[in-house]
Amino acid sequence: MTRTDVLILDDWGPDLMTAAQRRDLMEIVDARYDNKATIITSQLPLEKWCDVIADPTFADAILDHLVCRSHRIALGGPSMRKVNSVPTPRKPSFSRILQEQRQASPA
Repeated sequence: MTRTDVLILDDWGPDLMTAAQRRDLMEIVDARYDNKATIITSQLPLEKWCDVIADPTFADAILDHLVCRSHRIALGGPSMRKVNSVPTPRKPSFSRILQEQRQASPA
């Protein structure tokens, strides 16, 4: 991971990091610092990243390497997954089928 020109960490931060994950991430960002590009996408605000890293010393070091010379791009607007999704027809539920049959049958 340290030799590739661009490393992309997609959807970073959904779970707390373990001690081994913190050490690995620190080694990776340290080796890539000032040499290679790293792109990180996350739905988690930057202010919460320390909580995910879960160790103040590692969090300071990792974030210093990542944020020091970074370009942040905050995206807004609706989710493209929702905008581009094709609505799927609802599967009929058993209760809805019974209800429709009751409405359709003469009393």
